[in-house]
This record gives sequence, C-alpha cells and structure tokens, in this order.
Amino acid sequence: MPKAIVVHRTGGPEVLELEDFDPGLPGPGEVRIRQMAIGLNFLDTYYRSGLYPAKTPLIPGGEGAGEVVATGEGVGDFAPGDRVAYVFPLGAYAEERNVPASHVVKLPGAIDFETAAAAMLKGLTAEFLLHRTFPVQAGQTILFHAAAGGVGLIACQWARHLGARVIGTVGSDDKVPLALAHGCDEVIQYRREDFVARVKEITGGKRCAVVYDGVGKATFPGSLDCLQPFGMYVNFGNASGPVENVSMVDLGNRGSLYATRPTLFSHISRRPVLEAMAENLFSALENGVIHAPVSARFPLSRAADAHRALESRATTGSAVLLPDG
Repeated sequence: MPKAIVVHRTGGPEVLELEDFDPGLPGPGEVRIRQMAIGLNFLDTYYRSGLYPAKTPLIPGGEGAGEVVATGEGVGDFAPGDRVAYVFPLGAYAEERNVPASHVVKLPGAIDFETAAAAMLKGLTAEFLLHRTFPVQAGQTILFHAAAGGVGLIACQWARHLGARVIGTVGSDDKVPLALAHGCDEVIQYRREDFVARVKEITGGKRCAVVYDGVGKATFPGSLDCLQPFGMYVNFGNASGPVENVSMVDLGNRGSLYATRPTLFSHISRRPVLEAMAENLFSALENGVIHAPVSARFPLSRAADAHRALESRATTGSAVLLPDG
C-alpha cells in the first residue's frame, strides 16, 4: 500500500508520522498521481506547527510531480501516463494522491520531475512577485531578502534577466557566493551588516523601487527604509515570524509607500491564470533564463529530518522528498 506522512496533532517535526495511505479512486474532476518527487517548502512547517490553522489529521505539502495513473469523471485534459506537476491543495507528502485536475498542468518533457517538484510553488511565487505584484522593469533596483533560499535563487535570476539591478540579503557567509552566482549584483550578509545602511550605500542614497520580503519580522520595518518614495514593500513569507502592526501613517511618512501581502492561492484560483503562469515558468526553465537547483534530497520517511533542516536554515536553494520505494 502507498505511504504518506500524516500529522495527527500540530507541533514540532516529531509529529510527522509515516503511515499506510490509500487515496482511493479519483473523484469527479480529479486525477490520481503516482508521485516521483515532492516539493519541500518552509510553508509546510507553518501547517505542521499550527501557525497556519488546518484540520487534523492532515498530510502536509503543496506541490509535486509525477505520472497520472487514473482519472475521475469529467476529466478530459489528462490521461494515464501523462507527466504532470501541480501546486496545492495540501496532501503532497504521499507516494500517491488525488488532485483536482484544475490544479494540474502538463509537464514538458525537457523538465525532469525533481526540478518540477522543486520549482512549482517557488517558481510560480517568483512569477507572480516579479510579473504581477510589482512588474520589474529594466533599470530598476530591487532588494530581495533570503536571496539564497528556494524562491530567492529563482527570483533573483529572473529579475536579473528582466534587466533589474538585484541586491540580495543572506544570513551566512557561505550563502554569499551562491546568491552572487544566481542573479545578485550585490549581496548583504545581514547578520553582520546593517542591510539598510548597505542598501543606501550601494544605491548612492537612491534606495530601491521594491523590496521582496519572505523573512518577515526580522527584516521589518528596516525594509521600508530601503525604499525610494512611492516604492513597494512586498511581504510574502514569515520565516522569522509574521510582520505585525503595520502603520498606514508610517507608510505615508516614509515616502507614500505601498505595502502588500500577496498569496499564490489568490493568483492560481483562476485556471487561465495558472496556465499562463506555468507556461511562463516552464519557458524560463527550458530556455535557461532560470535554473532551479535541487540542493537536498530526503526520503519521504525522513520528512522530520527535512523539516529540521528547513527550520535551522541549513538548506539553500530547493529540497525535495522522494518516495522511499
């Protein structure tokens, strides 16, 4: 019988338990996928810990790639044997699972399963950040926090391709060359440097058009001081804790700034938008505009070790879970 990681009570990594799991026949509008690789994201720890409320028992994970093995009633766009990838809903930490066909996209033959599993959530996040939330233009200077993380490595490459000057922050010295090799023009090690002062120095006091922040509490409100008048602060993650107490008056006093908290859920809720975003992402991967390096691989049975590595910030780039069989 296929296996899955199940969370019966929220808590630390130890609550991730490997169990037998039969997803059953796909229901109307669903496809059953035999997973070849499963994406691993910091977001997964939010559901496991209870930061993002969800009913238990739950199977974590929001992205994967594999082959269709069965289709439910009314599914006409997919057939057994199709190579596919998807993002959401939860339930990815499983060897086989059922997914609404509306969330599934066909995977080009040039993209392997590990890359797809590693790039769907992070790559589509980079896509909506750079192309939809604040469309980056050539000649603009941007700041991207956690530039050596999964989203950061993809987004900084993409932003450089779009013609932006990219400043990235990282949390350790060993991540500096990695960020420089993946799109950053300048890298700030924020644990030993004042990133606000360095941004002002790098830009000659002009600061940035946009700050993309997946770190949260530790980089706010300093990120606002890195923005030029009418600049945009984009918060898309809480790696250090959620941003709290954002003052509308403060945004005005700092230069008529914009602040937003976009989510991937909102963007992909419409099928045509998902298809367009995936097409843009796959094209960028196929054409070498971006690379999504898989830096760590864990057996599904070692999901707890994978979460410990994520939360200790020991990982760089993307990591995947692989079915034990």
